[in-house]
Amino acid sequence: DALHQCRARPWGLNNCNHREDAGVVCSDSQLEITAKVRLVDGPHRCAGRLEVFQNNRWGTVCGNGWDMNDAIVVCRQLGCGIALSAPVQAHFGQGSDPIWMNRVSCIGTESSISECLSSSWGIQLCTHMDDAGVECSVLSEDTSTLRLVNGPHRCSGRVEVFHNQQWGTVCDDGWDMYDAMVVCRQLGCGEALSATTQASFGRGVDPIWLDRVACTGRENALTQCRARPWGVNGCTHQEDAGVVCSDKNITSEAAQIRLVNGPSRCAGRVEVLHGGQWGTVCDDGWNIQAATVVCRQLNCGGAESAPSGA
Repeated sequence: DALHQCRARPWGLNNCNHREDAGVVCSDSQLEITAKVRLVDGPHRCAGRLEVFQNNRWGTVCGNGWDMNDAIVVCRQLGCGIALSAPVQAHFGQGSDPIWMNRVSCIGTESSISECLSSSWGIQLCTHMDDAGVECSVLSEDTSTLRLVNGPHRCSGRVEVFHNQQWGTVCDDGWDMYDAMVVCRQLGCGEALSATTQASFGRGVDPIWLDRVACTGRENALTQCRARPWGVNGCTHQEDAGVVCSDKNITSEAAQIRLVNGPSRCAGRVEVLHGGQWGTVCDDGWNIQAATVVCRQLNCGGAESAPSGA
């Protein structure tokens, strides 16, 4: 699954020069489509004014009829996680290039905005005051290093971070709503409702990795916030921090499933919530098609395997 898992000489040991640098060409059938859409003038690459590439020139999209179904397609196309909002009226500033698309009407399942119904390209019935935007949650490498456990769903629970190949907790010294806001944003879990303290979701048993976390609330990942050095703290697990997020972007069905005991929130034993209690799934007939549904439901990308036998 990763290059560093392959056999090789120890790091840095070689008798090569840069004339021997290796490269790769992948088929990536989605690359050409994805490269024709971007979000600009936003706080990060997954939020901003929507622009599309046509006739060798970037242009904007009119906000007439622009809605969450359209934003869902853009977020999927850019690999940006969950659509949080579909702002209009130049929320991210006015563009200055052509207005390429108008009256876009996606159903939400398309893989590219070019597959959605719209008026003919380049017919301008708008001004740049109507430029459409998109705000998506950010799915990055950091997403797999953060999780919420022992809560009723994946968007509520004790905060745990992955460091040095081991999960650990966060001390509640200074833990507040700004910190919770970052956690909820990083996990694509909507708005922060509370920043819990005193091990309200149970005590962890692993290392206490972070202490004195001090986020401004604008960071995209908890690791971007100020904190004491990894593992340095004077805490006990009685002080484990937690978070409750609004979970407004997860469907009721998605909130009933989780992956546990794996290396990240997107790998592990499948558990479903029924009758107020979590339970497992038997592997009889379990296959990659079933895994594909689970990965889609949890916004975890493509399914890589469907292991059985516990």
